[in-house]
Amino acid sequence: MARKNRAGAPEVNAGSMADIAFLLLIFFLVTTTIQTDQGINRKLPPIDETQTDPPPIKEKNIFTVLINKNDQLLVEDVPMDLKDLREAAIAFLDNGGDGSCSYCKGAGDIASSDNPDKAIISLQNDSETSYEAYISVQNELVAAYYFLRDRECKARYGKTFRELEAMFDDPRTRDAQRERIEPLIKDIQTLFPQKLSEAEPKR
Repeated sequence: MARKNRAGAPEVNAGSMADIAFLLLIFFLVTTTIQTDQGINRKLPPIDETQTDPPPIKEKNIFTVLINKNDQLLVEDVPMDLKDLREAAIAFLDNGGDGSCSYCKGAGDIASSDNPDKAIISLQNDSETSYEAYISVQNELVAAYYFLRDRECKARYGKTFRELEAMFDDPRTRDAQRERIEPLIKDIQTLFPQKLSEAEPKR
């Protein structure tokens, strides 16, 4: 209610303004969502105490990917564009060079990887490599694994690997259905294990 001061000018009663501002602050705190950074989904392998010496790895089973400080790619000692990296990684993982992989559909080149279980992708970057290039290369290599897992999962179980993963992670999926899906996911992961090794960056 407006009152007149000694000089006769009206005053505005602002006592309730603080309450309104406080209510608005609470409203925005409750309704605002805060984005959290998910990061890169990577996990160190479990410690194997029974194994003392690392198993021998044939050079042909290692697919080397280098990123220099100018974000340029060197794949198997050959310069390559990022757009060609996924296809090259798929060809390497799916090669089936020793004939032991019955589900591989690659060229069967004896100079390339023996089978997906022995194939390792080795990624090394420079300390001055940009994060954009690093993440882009990671995406292409992971996409190569997902392409092969989707293909094999679709052929065996009628659904892609990503569809099965989404069903497994969906909170609406019943426990009984989740128990049926889990061994299928593990089966595909065994067929195309994601062996992506990251060497320390060059100084």
